[in-house]
Amino acid sequence: MPAGQDWGPLDLANEGIVLLNERGQFVECNAQALRQLNCTSAALAGRDFWELVPREVAEQYQRATEVAMTASDSHAFIAHHKFEDSWLEYSFRRHRLGYVVNLKDVSHTLKLQGLLEASERYNQLIFEGNPNPMWIFDLRSLRILAVNDAAVEFYGIQHKAFTALSLGALFPDGEGAALLSALAIAQANNSSIAPQLCKQRKMDGQLVLVELVFGRILWKARQVVLVSLVDMTARHLADRALRRENTALELDVARLQESLKSTNSNFQALAYGLSNELQGPLHAVDGFAAMLADKYSAVLDSTGRRYVERIHASTHQLAKLVDDLRTLVQLPALTERLEEIDLAPACVAIIEDLRKRHPERTVTVEMAASLRLVGDRTLLLTALSCLLENAWKFSAKRPQGWIKVALQAGVTPGELVLQVCDNGAGFDAAYGDKLFKAFLRLHSSAEFPGNGLGLAIVRRVAQRHGGRVWAETDATGASFFMAIPQAPLGQL
Repeated sequence: MPAGQDWGPLDLANEGIVLLNERGQFVECNAQALRQLNCTSAALAGRDFWELVPREVAEQYQRATEVAMTASDSHAFIAHHKFEDSWLEYSFRRHRLGYVVNLKDVSHTLKLQGLLEASERYNQLIFEGNPNPMWIFDLRSLRILAVNDAAVEFYGIQHKAFTALSLGALFPDGEGAALLSALAIAQANNSSIAPQLCKQRKMDGQLVLVELVFGRILWKARQVVLVSLVDMTARHLADRALRRENTALELDVARLQESLKSTNSNFQALAYGLSNELQGPLHAVDGFAAMLADKYSAVLDSTGRRYVERIHASTHQLAKLVDDLRTLVQLPALTERLEEIDLAPACVAIIEDLRKRHPERTVTVEMAASLRLVGDRTLLLTALSCLLENAWKFSAKRPQGWIKVALQAGVTPGELVLQVCDNGAGFDAAYGDKLFKAFLRLHSSAEFPGNGLGLAIVRRVAQRHGGRVWAETDATGASFFMAIPQAPLGQL
């Protein structure tokens, strides 16, 4: 079946379906598989299946799958996709044309199963390992059903003897009746049971003043009452210990803050040093590649010239990464100077530079004559450059590109929102919150080159201004927003 052909009803399936040839290369897949693999149909044709799955999945399961399929007609495994935080079941079956792979999202099932198991395990662990004395009794029979180690130690009664007692054995004469009355009223009104200050009797006959806290719970499929006890004397001792711990904690926090400050300073120095040290070798590699292309192009075949072009592209990409990394690291240390600026002239200059770098592109730009707002000039121009380069890049596959730059009032009083729209590839709205994280990309570098730092820089600039960022997408493209609170001019 040719790549891109409509699979009809299979595109309505909840599972992804992928057809591979005998060499494990993509032949076709349905729409659900495209979404699960975060790819376009055009990018799949002829590609090896393991190149399109997350790298950690391929590293862990590729070899075992290949071995299993040599001995069997089917094989399956469940893998975690870290980027989407989801679990997919991969089921391989032999087919007359090669292999069929079914992709099924089992995240919900695994989470429910994990929650159920964790709930039962945590309840037991919380009860048994709780430092507070705790016990459970049946409200109808008043029999004690379970007790934790802390209660055994507090009362001086062994587990076996404790679970043979009735509720009244722990209370002095008359004290238990008032408690039972309060419990009955709370149950009748389906209300919570207020904590009770009362006396308890230990094994040796000693009476102690305690606070009892109650809660109705399900315990081994039956409705019971959980009791947690706090010795009031122990509470006073604990309060004094807590104050000492708080003092020590404050000192620890101060030391950690100083250590963090030193670490950030060292990190900035390291990043700055690395970027400076990389500039020289990068310029050398790029320069020699240019000389090779200029002086020896006549003796280079097409493959050699293509290699030189790839060297150029790689050095430019690495240089861009170094520049963006240095910008991202230096942003927090820049002194913020607020002033009223017009972003329109800078926007025109950035677009003109992009046109010179890509003269083959045809891009229409819509922009107001003036884009005035209050902020730090250096920071805002950096963010504007990142937004425009992002829009230019992702609209590259359109025959007629379109970019819009606008400034509008925000939902918060005194807030202005810089908006940059394009008619490019857009993105999956389910992962929109990941767009502004450093090094996280929703498109492969084969589709759209880049290093994943541009939008992270935009978010950092917005945060420096006390603002926020977000993105929206639809069938026509994508829109990116940076909201900046506006200080009154008199405060500049």
